Amino acid sequence: MTVITPSPSRNRLTDPFARPRLDITGPSVPGTDEILTPEALDFLTDLHARFAGRRHDLLLGRQHRRDRFSNGMDPQFQPLTAGIRADPTWRVAGPGPGLEDRRVEITGPTDRKMTVNALNSGAKVWLADHEDAMSPTWTNVVGGQLNLFDAIRGKVDFTTDEGRAYTVGSETPTIVFRPRGWHLTEKHLDFVDRAGQHGAASASLVDAGLYLFHNAQALIDSGRGPYLYLPKLEGYLEARLWDEVFRFTETYLGLRYGTIRATVLIETITAAFEMEEILYELRDHCAGLNAGRWDYIFSVIKNFRNRGPRFVLPDRSQVTMTVPFMRAYTELLVSTCHRRGAQAIGGMSAFIPNRRDPEVTARALEQVRADKRREAGQGYDGTWVAHPDLVPVAREAFDAFLGARVDQRDLLRSDVHVTAAELLDIPSAGGSVTDAGLRGNVSVAVCYLESWLRGVGAAALDNLMEDAATAEISRSQVWQWVHQGVVTAEGTTITDALVRDVLDSVLASVPRSEGDRFDDAANLFEQVALAEDFPTFLTVPAYTQFLVEQG
Repeated sequence: MTVITPSPSRNRLTDPFARPRLDITGPSVPGTDEILTPEALDFLTDLHARFAGRRHDLLLGRQHRRDRFSNGMDPQFQPLTAGIRADPTWRVAGPGPGLEDRRVEITGPTDRKMTVNALNSGAKVWLADHEDAMSPTWTNVVGGQLNLFDAIRGKVDFTTDEGRAYTVGSETPTIVFRPRGWHLTEKHLDFVDRAGQHGAASASLVDAGLYLFHNAQALIDSGRGPYLYLPKLEGYLEARLWDEVFRFTETYLGLRYGTIRATVLIETITAAFEMEEILYELRDHCAGLNAGRWDYIFSVIKNFRNRGPRFVLPDRSQVTMTVPFMRAYTELLVSTCHRRGAQAIGGMSAFIPNRRDPEVTARALEQVRADKRREAGQGYDGTWVAHPDLVPVAREAFDAFLGARVDQRDLLRSDVHVTAAELLDIPSAGGSVTDAGLRGNVSVAVCYLESWLRGVGAAALDNLMEDAATAEISRSQVWQWVHQGVVTAEGTTITDALVRDVLDSVLASVPRSEGDRFDDAANLFEQVALAEDFPTFLTVPAYTQFLVEQG
């Protein structure tokens, strides 16, 4: 275990010159020496000294807001910021060099193999993901940064255990890095403030800080730039904090103001009501917004889980992008972005091809083709895919609408007038809860958690790409169905005991092997789906209990 010790001891409570510090408490893993340099740690320490307290206050604000929603209050378009929404003159900075054409973006974690695959995918952009598609083992956190460091400098390759070598071609996507959200911590780094108080580091500041510190100038030199996706924002004050982080970082690293560009995922119901304000706060550092569909559904369930049958959604598979409340959200995003000169990026269809089953592949391609045509027709400027075989399908759909243009920001969608009632029209989803839907949710959540505990954060399950966001839908639906006493279409009342029976059945049906994590996954599932109090994120207890001491 590596620990960076402080300089000679002082009484930190009385010494005005006592400096904050970051101690590495995790084990030495590949990339430690290259990534966690003294200079990089100094920068991370300064980020925490300036911004960690504000982050804590904003997280408290999230909790207070959820309590109000649980007690009957609805989100609304904020009266305090009406002037921002009414002012037609301001615009965001827009895309930086190499980010102008985003018609197809491939998403995925940053392990060595996936890095090579993404860079060779033919997509315009690679969303290099340290959030929902990454299991945050210390090895993955540090190793992912090392892989990005090498990729940006043209030094990344991969050789399988069988000796098959993979190298990167000459044309590669523009990288947009996604750090972990404000709610997550990095417990392998301990922040000690001027008063000697200890606390786990902010995962957001660690991820973004290391990426920008090591790579910003190299990216600029390559003709591109340091670009980020910002996940899980719940409002404009959180965007303001990110903007201040960017301003400080540019000054610290000697970058021109506005060099860092961010795309914000609108994946919470509260952020949907503050899209313009989020753009405004980040306007000098903003490229656009993304419709993070799966986390958005999870956010709806989480915030209104106790509000009665009006807010109970049907089986996950029935909550499509064409149901009215989801269509209202996605159309509002396009019109908001284009009004302010921002790019609007669509979400990820979960269907993936199966190279061993042509029928499954054909069905997946048709589902993805329809999804991407719908997004392009709504005016989106690009979209996500999770598999290289889907890049041509998505590109074809967007090529048909874009032609020689790089985006559709000239399509202002002045026909869109979305109200708060439309965003909150959850009953418009229709559909039903079924016995199969319950079993599917239990199975997906348990199987995904098992994969996550083994260090794999994106898992192909039943021909769908599952990540933390889709697993969150599955377990939160189970929690809500139990607490609302939902009766399935077949007449079965969903109870705690029934869910445990289904869990036992799922465990009996999965293939077991030495060293698997299904027993741990089942215990975690019970904590996050059957506890009396609703855990805000399933990955928080999973990380604390199982990943902190791992390499």
